[in-house]
Parts: sequence; C-alpha cells; structure tokens
Amino acid sequence: MPDRRIRLGVLGLIIGVVLAAAWLYFVGGAARLKVEDVTGTRPIITTPDRRLTPVVSVPKAVGWAAGEAPTPATGLAVKAFAEGLDHPRNLIVLPNGDVLVAESKGPEGNTTGGFKGWIEAMLMDRAGAAGKSANRITLLRDTDGDGVADFRSVLLDGLNAPFGMAQVDDLLYVGATNALLRYPFKVGDTKIVAKGETIMPLPENGHWTRNIVANADGSRLYVAVGSATNIGERGLEFENKRAAVYEVYPKTGGFRIYTAGLRNPIGMAWEPESKDLWGVVNERDELGADLPPDYLTEIQFGAHFGWPWYYWGGYVDPRVEQPEDDMRQYTERPDYALGPHVAPIGLTFATGEKLGADFRSGAFIGLHGSWNRRPLSGYKVVFVAFARGFPVGKPKDVLTGFLDADENARGRPAGVAIDGKGALLVADDVGNRIWRVTAR
Repeated sequence: MPDRRIRLGVLGLIIGVVLAAAWLYFVGGAARLKVEDVTGTRPIITTPDRRLTPVVSVPKAVGWAAGEAPTPATGLAVKAFAEGLDHPRNLIVLPNGDVLVAESKGPEGNTTGGFKGWIEAMLMDRAGAAGKSANRITLLRDTDGDGVADFRSVLLDGLNAPFGMAQVDDLLYVGATNALLRYPFKVGDTKIVAKGETIMPLPENGHWTRNIVANADGSRLYVAVGSATNIGERGLEFENKRAAVYEVYPKTGGFRIYTAGLRNPIGMAWEPESKDLWGVVNERDELGADLPPDYLTEIQFGAHFGWPWYYWGGYVDPRVEQPEDDMRQYTERPDYALGPHVAPIGLTFATGEKLGADFRSGAFIGLHGSWNRRPLSGYKVVFVAFARGFPVGKPKDVLTGFLDADENARGRPAGVAIDGKGALLVADDVGNRIWRVTAR
C-alpha cells in the first residue's frame, strides 16, 4: 500500500508539472503593452520576459464561410479577386495586368526535429499550413475587367517551395527555397514549358521564403534569405550567408551580401519618391509578448541590423553569446516598428490616390499574424504613411476581420500588390483567396 501511494504521489507530481508547463506554454505570459505602444519610429522597448517555455497562441484555421469577407477601412471596398487557391503566399502583377501567384506551404520536413519539431508540426496543422504543398505558380487574368479573375492557368509547377517572382524583359525569375531560377517568359504567356536555369543555389531549411525584386533595368536582383534558426542556436557557421539580402548579378551569377543582420526579411519594394529599396523583417521569438518589434526599414548597402546579438539597434539579446568586440555602435536601428510578433510578409507602395487621399503616399503591409504573443497581434493589412521618403505616424488599418469572434483564423494576409487599375491585391493563404481592395 505505501508503495502504491508513493507511485500515485509521483504520478500526481508529474501530472502537476505537465499541467503547469502547459499553462505557461498556452496561457501564461500575456502582453503588458498594447501593440500600438510598440509601433512607429519610437516604440517602447521593454525588458525581456525569459520564461522556461515560450508564449504560444495559434488560432485555429477555419476559413471563410459563404458570404464572409474581411472588413475594409472607411472609404474602401473589398471583394474576392480569386478563390479556390491552395495556400497563395505571394503575388506580383505583370505589365498586362496578369497576376502571378506563388502557391506554397514551404518545403517538406522543414521543422526543428525532436520534441520541439513535433510541437511545430502540430501548430502548423492548427494554423492551416500543414499538408502537401502545391509548389506552383498560377497565372490569373481578368478578361472582362470586372475585378474578378475569370481565367486561370498553371504557369509553372514542380517547384521547391516557390515564393519570390520577378519579370524582367522576356524572363521570369523565381525564388525557390533552394535556388534562384530563370525561365524564358513573355508577358501574355499562360504556361512555361521550357526547363528553368539555376542562376545560383540558395541555403535551405529554417525560414524558407526567398523573395526577389529587380532594379529598374533588370541588371541586379535582390534576394531575401532568412536565418536557419531563431537566434543562431546551432552556431554561426550554420547561418553562413543567411539573415541577409543578396545583390545578385543575373548575367554572371555573381552576388554579394547587400545588407546583413536581418533575421527573416521577406517583403521588399522600391519606395517611389526616393527610389530606395525597403523591406519588412520578422524579428526573433521567445523574448516575451512585447519584444521585439517586427519592422519596416530601408535596405541599405553595407548595413548590419544586429541579428543574432542585438535587436532594435543595439539592445542585447541575453540568450546569445556576445561577440568578442562590442558591435552595437555599428548596428543599424530599423526605421519603423510594426509591433511585436505581427509577422509582416507582404510589402508594396501606394501609386497615387487610387485608394483615396488617406492612402496616397506610403506602404501597404500584409501582417500574417503572431504565434508568440497573447493577445494575438497582426492578422490584418495596414498602411504606413510616408513623407519625404520616410515613414511617419502610426500604422492605419486597411483590412481587418481575418479573426472571428472566437479568435479562429478565417484568413491570414500574406503578399500584397497594386494591380493595373490601382487596386490593392492581398494574398490570403488560409482563406485560399486573393482579395481586391478598391475605393468605395
């Protein structure tokens, strides 16, 4: 009998520890600041919350019911440009108005491994990002001009987690997770049958999106390559040539690191007034619900934004072994905070007053949404106003309602683009739609 009581006591202790850990994992560690406190050019940077287990809050993906749609800002309207896609992650608009959509859930087996990898896989399933990836680029065309795509064709398939796309002259460049590819392509084509050419291999695993943009004459490409890990926990050799934006010379295949220290850069676009390259970056996790802010910044040549040692221009990450020489004085501070854990993916700039005076000059950003924050952050499209080539003020909501009243995810914004008529297109990779936002 005593042995049985001891065994029951030990079992009860184990269950208690597991429940306590689960509470910390899924309930504890709520934010102390509002999201807007950690936005703008001067966000509040609080102290790290270093708990044994990170805050985890992932809304269940439920999709959109018939007749549902996101909520546009006052003066705007929204409707579906295309439905029935398979995890549309990124999109670009061609000169003739055709829209190319990268449908991808990422490479297979792209998890940490072990218990943490099991947790990641479970959360991806809950978030609607698990399962076989379509791994294709689809062409959408609105033939009658009513704002709805009525023609669809698979332009390319059999790719390895495609994301970035750039059309230059009679070529289409594709950023797959493991390579920068080039295909012969003329605007108006609806299918590519020629075999692609590999311009250069790219590092695999970890943050898998490989966005690309071209400069004005197509002589240079800029390729975003995120880190393999959260804070370089597998060693910096494992992060070789990562957490950076490359400048690639497609004629020769040569490249250089253009900007470094960017944990996970994704969206990139040219600011129309200054003609400078800007990007959005997903910062590190597991420092608490209020730290650090994801950000929008100019992608400057030769700059280093601090990853993995520092965040927001020199705040030390206490989990990371510091370099022998203090590098904080050489660390660039980002231009604009978007809020903690909002996960920006898409970036495009306004092209005049096509959506009204409130959205005349500035950046549209797709915030995919948090997993490492409670309450949730992101899950919307925002606009950041620009003045004289730089961001000002606070973000303004453009499209909301991606979470329902029970905080289930009906959709998650990803890539954004301006179409040929000045409307805003938004890829929704959980809702499997592309939304089109216009002036009302």
